[in-house]
Amino acid sequence: MRFPRPLVPARLVQRYKRFLSDHELADGTVVTAHCANPGGMIGIKDPGMRTWLAPAGNPSRKLAWDWEIVEADGTLIGCHTGRPNALVEEAILGGAIPQLSGYATLRREVPYGTRSRVDMVLSEPGRPDCFVEVKNCHMRREGTLAEFPDAVTTRGAKHMHELAAVVAEGRRAALVYCIQRDDCDGFTTAADIDPGYDAALRAAIAGGVEVLPYACRVSTDEIVLDKPLPLVLP
Repeated sequence: MRFPRPLVPARLVQRYKRFLSDHELADGTVVTAHCANPGGMIGIKDPGMRTWLAPAGNPSRKLAWDWEIVEADGTLIGCHTGRPNALVEEAILGGAIPQLSGYATLRREVPYGTRSRVDMVLSEPGRPDCFVEVKNCHMRREGTLAEFPDAVTTRGAKHMHELAAVVAEGRRAALVYCIQRDDCDGFTTAADIDPGYDAALRAAIAGGVEVLPYACRVSTDEIVLDKPLPLVLP
């Protein structure tokens, strides 16, 4: 996924009210950017961090900037939670996720479960449909493992139960963790942050849900789903 317009470098002043962030541009101007990330943003929201902003394509929009990338410990990290679905779709259509190849059609936002929508459904005559749920991941604390979630998510646990039900009905279900950084050697759950999510994921795996963590190659020109990472559940 290439950015449609050149990103502008800045420094983070503060992130506040969940969806707002202030950044200082190179000329000293402070601008407010939309922060499309409602999570805890652990490790990527410290004042002074280098950031990159995308000019909004709609000139009449209230906020003229979107916060796309942050640098932490020398690594560029995508922090926009609206990007993973497009990144995963691009990778599936391009054959970059072998586990999800061989399907003729891809449908988005398909209703299922209890008042839920799954991100994608892959279909191919003669094969069970594959329900694909995408999760954004950007957190790495001590060590080399990417971790999810960075805040309690009861909605995420609900999705685990619904995906397991899909498998019980004879279809496939896959959970793709889109890790918007390339400095991790594996993926695990942040059980100390949300033990309920950790338990739900383990139960979903036992029920046949496939877990596919993929790291991304991030630059100021593009973000690309790049390589699979092992799942590490102690």
